[in-house]
Amino acid sequence: MIAIAIFEKNVIIRKDKNNLSINDFEKLKSANLSDSIFIDKQNNIQILPLLSIDNLPEEYESIPLRQFAFTHTEEEAFTSFRAKALYEWNKETNYCTNCSKKLINHKSFTAKECPSCKKIFFPRIDPCIIVLISKGDKILLVRHINRNQDIYACIAGFVEAGESIENAVKREVKEEVGITIKNIVYKGSQSWPFPKQLMLGFTAEYESGELKLQKEEISEAIWFSKGECKASPPPGSIAYKLIHNLF
Repeated sequence: MIAIAIFEKNVIIRKDKNNLSINDFEKLKSANLSDSIFIDKQNNIQILPLLSIDNLPEEYESIPLRQFAFTHTEEEAFTSFRAKALYEWNKETNYCTNCSKKLINHKSFTAKECPSCKKIFFPRIDPCIIVLISKGDKILLVRHINRNQDIYACIAGFVEAGESIENAVKREVKEEVGITIKNIVYKGSQSWPFPKQLMLGFTAEYESGELKLQKEEISEAIWFSKGECKASPPPGSIAYKLIHNLF
């Protein structure tokens, strides 16, 4: 059984680099407020959500999930990101949308079931696109109004009902900065459990149009020479990989 403790956007690890155990769970719970342990039956993961880390014992430390994913193996990143996503899903999925009855945990799957109408609710993800646009030797980066206002990042957005992924890339770019793009190429993906996104990364080339910002979303858009932008996303995100050509 894999044990993962999380707090907000952080994961709790032992300073001696050993994996957490159920004994660690008990120690963390006794020192800090916590929510109920949730079990991911399909991957044999026990998840302890901490509600505070005011009294974190000295043998533990709290690090951002983004940093954890960058400095640990792909499998370790998967379990920590899944733990975060499942906790958020478990917290908000409580009542049947069919008949309003209180849901119960499914006996076999990582899912919830309505005891009345038997409808099963599996954890859901929201597919999102993120795209790095190039124009000759320059790349287009933007500052978002509602998130990460201190950095320049790639254009990103949710895939809408009925869209293909490629259409979502074109639409988001047109909506947010007003230009038309071509040569859309898929580069890779990343789970982003804040709370439940799956980021699908692309590159594309400028085709036509002038920058015209969607004021509700974008505060600034600049064509940077590669390596020029110092305030880009830090390691650990798909945006960093796209900007630094790491795919």
